[in-house]
Amino acid sequence: MTAALLPAAGVATAQQKAGPVNIVHIMSDDHSYQTISAYGGPVSKLAPTPNIDRLAARGILFTRAYVENSISSPSRATLLTGKYSHQHGQIKLGRTPAFNADQMTFPKLLQQAGYQTAIFGKWHLWSVPQGFDDYKILNGQGTYYNPEFSTKEHPEFVREEGYVANIVTNDAIDWLEHRDRNNPFCLLVHHKSVHRNWFPELKYAELYEDVTFPEPATFFDDYSTRGDAARLQQMTIEHEMKMVDDCKVYELLENKQAKNNFNAEFLRMSPAEQERFKAVYGPLNEKMLAAGLKGKDLVRWKYQRYIKDYVRCVKSLDDEIGRLLDYLDENGLSENTIVVYTSDQGFYMGEHNWFDKRFMYEESFRTPLVMSFPQQIAPGTVCDELVQNIDFAPTYLALAGVEVPAEVCGVPLTPLFATGKAPADWRDELYYHYYDYPSIHNVRRHDGIATRDYKLIHFKDQGGGSKGKDLPIDSWELYDLKADPLEVNNVYDNPRYAEIVADLKKRLADKRDELKIEESESKFDLEAWKRKAPKK
Repeated sequence: MTAALLPAAGVATAQQKAGPVNIVHIMSDDHSYQTISAYGGPVSKLAPTPNIDRLAARGILFTRAYVENSISSPSRATLLTGKYSHQHGQIKLGRTPAFNADQMTFPKLLQQAGYQTAIFGKWHLWSVPQGFDDYKILNGQGTYYNPEFSTKEHPEFVREEGYVANIVTNDAIDWLEHRDRNNPFCLLVHHKSVHRNWFPELKYAELYEDVTFPEPATFFDDYSTRGDAARLQQMTIEHEMKMVDDCKVYELLENKQAKNNFNAEFLRMSPAEQERFKAVYGPLNEKMLAAGLKGKDLVRWKYQRYIKDYVRCVKSLDDEIGRLLDYLDENGLSENTIVVYTSDQGFYMGEHNWFDKRFMYEESFRTPLVMSFPQQIAPGTVCDELVQNIDFAPTYLALAGVEVPAEVCGVPLTPLFATGKAPADWRDELYYHYYDYPSIHNVRRHDGIATRDYKLIHFKDQGGGSKGKDLPIDSWELYDLKADPLEVNNVYDNPRYAEIVADLKKRLADKRDELKIEESESKFDLEAWKRKAPKK
């Protein structure tokens, strides 16, 4: 079931009393809920996020917020449109197909309603932003050090000195300082952090070095009950996390590709920054190399290097969020501004021995989401209802008193604000669809349906991959989320779950029909594929 596409009761009254609602949407890249201390968890207890926690404490923490496609560009297009990937057209990460910026987006509608609009930071949609009075966007993924930006006035990308999280926040605050104060505003602050390759701000390069972070319970998962998709992925810390690119063991720069990837960040640093970097990482690398680590010992070392650099980047991100919150507080804007923090999707922090995202499994399907809006949200509210990134656009339109277009699939989250509890007609399922194969990490195409208690996933594609080696896949997985929250026991073939399988398959079929999902590209003929397959 889906909630009606209407503003929550009381929204118009609140606006009449306090004036138009301002909107600040802060979005990071690849930030896991596992590393936000407001959500608890062993890593975040050792590496807290006080400013994101501060936002949650003064507003609402969503414990079951999800994306509809766990990859950057589609997620960003979904934020703008309130649509699923196949509807807005940005189904994959790359430039083809690129996002058609001519289509309806919520910033355009807000702009038409008199809002000032701006975006600073990551865009990653391979088109010129529309619907924004001002923008300053990173070149593709951007870089941590001395990044390049394009603006409305100067479309060519120009290098700017500094650390990216700090620059993006400076730009956002500067825009707030110089905006027209007679009109409401919508500000999107999109950080590059904490995207791979996790180059921390040098002042934090040694932070947490004396901490040993706990390994996830599934760190050495053998995928024994899962289908081929879990075994064919290429995103393990053991095999795919690179010693040079990711772990910064620059002493091993014998591989040309590794050298190029590492230097993409390292050579952007000033000579002084490079010396500081080597002074920190050099002795640690030498100690590891001298130990001659192998097997599980090396995997464990890689995990510690990964997690420490990751949460160091989170630390800078959290600092900058705090700086923006301080500005809003000090300038009397917090009361009448909804401030949202989220990520473009979740991320694996060693669960199943993985990093990256893409799968419908919980760690990448789920995303952090916290909001503050004192007019309607009481401090310390917690919401356990199913919400999704298709809901952002209609929420902002509803708060602004702008009609939500019929083509939008999401629903306003405003009915959840008062208590965190949903009305009777709130959704009881979520649809997910991942398209980006063949691609880096070799995660196969799949879609699925998730309820509060169960998750059904269908992996299906014609195979081939970039080198024509992957067999076609057509497999199902079912998880009992209450009995098996870590999703290690696929019970699809268990007779006890036959009725649940039948129900979820029907729900999935109905959802595909409702959304007009085209499956033609996923159909395959196994025997025909074998005839054409390259000979070994």
